[in-house]
Amino acid sequence: MRGLTIGQKASTERVFTSSDIADYNWLTNDDGLQFGTGSPDQNRQTVPGPLIGGMISYLLGTKLPGRGTNWLKQHYSFSTPANIGELIQAEVEVTRLRPEKDLVNLHVCCSNSSGDVICTGEALVLVTDLVPGE
Repeated sequence: MRGLTIGQKASTERVFTSSDIADYNWLTNDDGLQFGTGSPDQNRQTVPGPLIGGMISYLLGTKLPGRGTNWLKQHYSFSTPANIGELIQAEVEVTRLRPEKDLVNLHVCCSNSSGDVICTGEALVLVTDLVPGE
């Protein structure tokens, strides 16, 4: 299925800054669920969930499965806040291939440099238009 195999992985890393969060808040006016504002008992600001989800979307659209895919479903469950200034790693892994329907299921996970899991989830993508060799 265009070079895809079960267990194949792709990852990326990013450190979000206070400036990144300010830009996000300015663009979206999103203070829901205290994303980006920190909780009352926390001095640190946290990274908004949509920015973490964006790291996963970046991987799905550029690395694995890659360009030309169409996202059908994504689901994330957040377990730990991601703090501004800490390294965040996002990873996607192929868990199921359905060539008869051109579908790929992937497990997604984001963690910090301490190994704490920030979120896990699943993605379902259609690979009909996958660009070969990319």
